[in-house]
Amino acid sequence: MSTAPTTAWRRPAPTAAQFRADLWVGLAVTVLALFELTLAYSTGAFLLGPPPSVAEQIWWTVAVTAPLAVRRRWPATVAVIVAVAFVAGQARAVPLAQLPSGALFAALFTLGAWGADRRLAGRLRVGIIVAMFGWLALSLALRADQISAASFADAAGPVPPVLAAVVNGVLYNVLFFGFAYYAGQTAWVAARRRHELREQAEQLRRSQAEARERAVMGERVRIARELHDVVAHHVSVMGVQAAACRRVFDRDRDKARTALAAIEETARTSVDELRRMLGVLRDPDAAAGTVAAPEDTAGIDQVRALVDRARETGLRADLGVYGEPVLLPRSVSQAAYRIVQEAVTNVVKHAHATTLDVRIRYLARELEIDVSDDGQGGAPAAGTGLGLIGMRERVAAHGGEVAAGPRPGGGFRVRARMPLPVEAAGRAA
Repeated sequence: MSTAPTTAWRRPAPTAAQFRADLWVGLAVTVLALFELTLAYSTGAFLLGPPPSVAEQIWWTVAVTAPLAVRRRWPATVAVIVAVAFVAGQARAVPLAQLPSGALFAALFTLGAWGADRRLAGRLRVGIIVAMFGWLALSLALRADQISAASFADAAGPVPPVLAAVVNGVLYNVLFFGFAYYAGQTAWVAARRRHELREQAEQLRRSQAEARERAVMGERVRIARELHDVVAHHVSVMGVQAAACRRVFDRDRDKARTALAAIEETARTSVDELRRMLGVLRDPDAAAGTVAAPEDTAGIDQVRALVDRARETGLRADLGVYGEPVLLPRSVSQAAYRIVQEAVTNVVKHAHATTLDVRIRYLARELEIDVSDDGQGGAPAAGTGLGLIGMRERVAAHGGEVAAGPRPGGGFRVRARMPLPVEAAGRAA
């Protein structure tokens, strides 16, 4: 199993609970290994030859098993100590049976699963396994003269008994050390993948939170734009009408009544728009981002009403529609209406103009909106007002462009172009 793609990741250090678990496991394995040594000593089955003193047997048994108590704290050191002690114990004919062998397996596994330096961990494991097979070959060579035919008196298989014993020992060790290496490497890879899954889950959680924040912010910007477009326009018209009413109130009551009626109608329309948008804000589903955008019924077919209201403020307002009108998508129609509305509002509020010219052109592939006046070309020309920002956002959302600035001969001009959808463009052509 290759470790090349994973060498950059370092497994987090074991927890305090894992350190305590290792301590208890190491103590338990040592006690059981000593008990196993007692049983082997009691049976007198010393397959490696006459054993050394009891004290030395205990020493080598403890040296093989006790280091497991710190196996995850210092995996490389533990693996080397256990391997050296195991070979030395066998060289001294200590009957190291199942539990010491298990301790060697656990040490190799831990080095593969927890070794922080992956290159060192891989080299140490390979080195220990090679040393173990070298010791196996050496021990077989040293004991070759001790093997007699009487030891295999009951042999009946097709393979020569000595060869069968050697192959069996080699096969057992290949499986033993191969599985220890593979299991350790697999455990480390599994830990890395768990870490990656946690990182991906956290990244997904952050992305979802950011997406929700962006959605909320986008909704706030949209509502703010709508509020500006609607309220600013209506309030500006009401202000102009109120001023006209004040000027003519004493000498022309009919004109004053007309202005007051226009103020009343504009105020009612403004309140209705505010209620529509505030209803969305009060909706509990809006916080979760699940509510649909409030329906905007304004469209390009209502531009004439805007021009009429501008005319009521005293402007000489004209509306010209050029080309064959086509059915527009609602979003494009709404954007066109809001652009005209904002431009007309700027004329009423800032321009001190006497004439207003609104032109809508249905071109072959584009819808063009052109609003101009003969005023002073003042504040909106800077292009930094919220209204002009809203215009640019609306036009950019449909892949169009907008230009706004003073006219060479005086006044101010707003020109916006938005591409028509393929169907509408075909009908316009």
